[in-house]
Amino acid sequence: MAEQNVTTELWVERTGTRAYTGRSSRGAEVLIGSQGVEGVFTPGELLKIALAACTGLSSDLPLSRRLGDSFDATIRVSGDADRENELYPQLDEVMELDLSELDEQARERLLVTVQRAVDKVCTVGRTLKTGTKVTLEFDIDA
Repeated sequence: MAEQNVTTELWVERTGTRAYTGRSSRGAEVLIGSQGVEGVFTPGELLKIALAACTGLSSDLPLSRRLGDSFDATIRVSGDADRENELYPQLDEVMELDLSELDEQARERLLVTVQRAVDKVCTVGRTLKTGTKVTLEFDIDA
């Protein structure tokens, strides 16, 4: 069965002072707020998590082919903001995998395959590496 190309609507709604809830038309929610507020992600943290999740999803098929469907993986992501320029100059990912069952050559081949998959299909990583145009319009009740 082919996957339908249906666009998911995304939006945030203000829920309090410097607090928003991100929503999708598929029913997902994420709490967003300022640094220091418990139980919420900051927008920058969501950016980092989106990158790590994209890396994980992009590498899932080649890893499951070689390691089986029940393999464990954790992708940690970090990078401090440059507050003077309000951007992240560098984001660093570390993928934690147990490859002890593979010999050195098999590990190297698998990691090359995973890196190629991530470079080819991780939309978030590719967007961050090349940059993107962002626009803002206003819909005003006057």
